[in-house]
Amino acid sequence: MNNSSKVLLPAWIFEQAHNQQELKKIIIDYLKVGYPDYTMIKINGRLAICEINRN
Repeated sequence: MNNSSKVLLPAWIFEQAHNQQELKKIIIDYLKVGYPDYTMIKINGRLAICEINRN
């Protein structure tokens, strides 16, 4: 079973972030709300590559 997923990130995330560290924090906060079982592995363009934590 594949426990990874790609999440297309909305444009406003990239507009709000002023640097890479801030971008990472905004994405993590976004995923906590919309995708609570996802953990970000890396950012690839406008995609967040995530691991799905299934209980």
